[in-house]
Amino acid sequence: MKTTLRAILSGIWRGLDGLRKVLHLILLVVIFGVIIWAVSSSMPGVPDRAALVVRPQGRLVEQLSGDPVQRAIQNAQGQQRQETLLWDLVEAIRGAATDNRIRVLVLDLDDMESAGQPMLEELARAIGKFRASGKPVVAYGTAYDQDQFYLAAQADKVYLDPTGYVMIEGYSRYPLYFKGLLQKLGVNINVFRVGTFKSAVEIFTRSDMSAADKQQSLAYLNVLWATYQKALTGARKLPAGAIQSYVDSLPKTVSAANGDAAKVALQAGLVTGLATRLQMDRQLIGLVGEDRSTGSFNQISAEDYAHIVDARKKIHDGDGKARIGVIVASGEIQDGRQPPGTIGGDSLSRLIREARLDKDIKAVVLRVDSPGGSVAASEEIYRELQALRSAGKPLVVSMGDLAASGGYYISAPANQIWASPATLTGSIGIFAIIPTIDQTLSKIGVNVDGVGTTPLAGALNITRPLTPEVSELLQSQIDRGYQQFVDRVASGRRETPQQIDAIGQGRVWAGADARRLGLVDHLGTLEDAVKSAARLAKVRRYQVEFVQPHLSWAEQLFQQAQARAAGAAVSIFHADAQSLGLAEVASRLNPVARDIEQLARFSAPGRHLYSYCFCRVD
Repeated sequence: MKTTLRAILSGIWRGLDGLRKVLHLILLVVIFGVIIWAVSSSMPGVPDRAALVVRPQGRLVEQLSGDPVQRAIQNAQGQQRQETLLWDLVEAIRGAATDNRIRVLVLDLDDMESAGQPMLEELARAIGKFRASGKPVVAYGTAYDQDQFYLAAQADKVYLDPTGYVMIEGYSRYPLYFKGLLQKLGVNINVFRVGTFKSAVEIFTRSDMSAADKQQSLAYLNVLWATYQKALTGARKLPAGAIQSYVDSLPKTVSAANGDAAKVALQAGLVTGLATRLQMDRQLIGLVGEDRSTGSFNQISAEDYAHIVDARKKIHDGDGKARIGVIVASGEIQDGRQPPGTIGGDSLSRLIREARLDKDIKAVVLRVDSPGGSVAASEEIYRELQALRSAGKPLVVSMGDLAASGGYYISAPANQIWASPATLTGSIGIFAIIPTIDQTLSKIGVNVDGVGTTPLAGALNITRPLTPEVSELLQSQIDRGYQQFVDRVASGRRETPQQIDAIGQGRVWAGADARRLGLVDHLGTLEDAVKSAARLAKVRRYQVEFVQPHLSWAEQLFQQAQARAAGAAVSIFHADAQSLGLAEVASRLNPVARDIEQLARFSAPGRHLYSYCFCRVD
């Protein structure tokens, strides 16, 4: 009996073991299949005659936020991308200039939502190099807004749909002010700051824009408007003042044309001609041939082509050239480790440290696009940059759309600072916000009372009003923080603290004015900054390397496969996922929620010192 039972159990065990091996083999086959799928589908082909199509979606950004899995989910939901990476487009256009298969560059800008002028300048520079290769550039839009038209104007030929328009408005800044709402809620906002122009806190303490903020805002907005007009009149070969005249007269000229805004744009010389998308397709088929599978012209997207350019670079990676490392610092500066699209004190410091210890990286370019944030995190990054310079490696800062407050703090130790004329920078100042809700509680019949062992015990409890002693303590910290900021800048700029204070005080400057004042050394693009870094490092032959968190090839492959699998899974439950995605988009686009979220972040317990610039331009 025992022998029989043992035989039965032994047979069951062998069967289960065999099943385990079969399932293991199947799993390995599936994993191998996913790897082959990920690799084979990630490298698109290029037709012998093709157009490179630059079709940005959402906002142009210096660094994509979130992670590949999130983006794959959004793509599977059928949602339009919220962000397009600037450097993918730049690298694709530059690579296509020397590729004989690419015969024409097509700018399709309908889905681009917004971009800062410095980012548009970077793209314009790349488009200019493509045109210099002798290949045509064609732009088409059903309509153009201000940012879209900046890029379209760089083309040889600009086409507009007959039912479309070119809407150029100029620049503005109209923040929301929450004083009235906070008063109704009984929330008292205790503000501590240094700087006549440090207006970051005013959206919580005022009902309107202060005179100082109006003065500084109008100054930099006028610079942005002047540089915008200059770029367009130069690109479209229009007389000076043509863009201002077009904007000023637009209501009357469109009315006189019976509402035909496209005709007005054509008569003003802004566009080359009027055409439908179908007519444009036929014209491009004549240039590069027809894709029989789609009925459209042969083409490859800039994002797909960027992968080819990147792969081509990696093939030649081992040729022994020196490297100029580019580190992107994009987003708000926050403490600790942060995901892409936000600057973490620990995260960015780690990348800087890696560049310092990498013997092949001879110089570093820090690309800054940030309104600032945590003073503690900014100081952590500053110290790491100082260590980089102490190691003998040149540091050059290239400023993007915004390098203000904490964004300027981390720029201060650079050997050189480059900016666009339209960069918003400066805003040298410090503030702290501490809300108290004792009045809010009183409105609903709740009172706070008790005892403490010292005058400071419970002093920062938001349910109690701040005492004069605590306010004095906090203000003294703010004063010291501002002086440290000024000293950091004075040391980097080789000026006295008094000279920096005179142009500091929280004031925001456009890049052109910052250059005149000595806050910026040169005006130019990232490419100019890289060349300057190479000169400082005394290297002639070099490669440009974007320094990013290191992933092994296996990790990169897994991440890519994970993203594709997530996309496939979400597509199965498309309806539910899409509703969730739309809710998230609505939340992100809600300006009230955005500003209240910032107030919550600024008033979080612990570290209260911030260097931040509310200088968003509309």
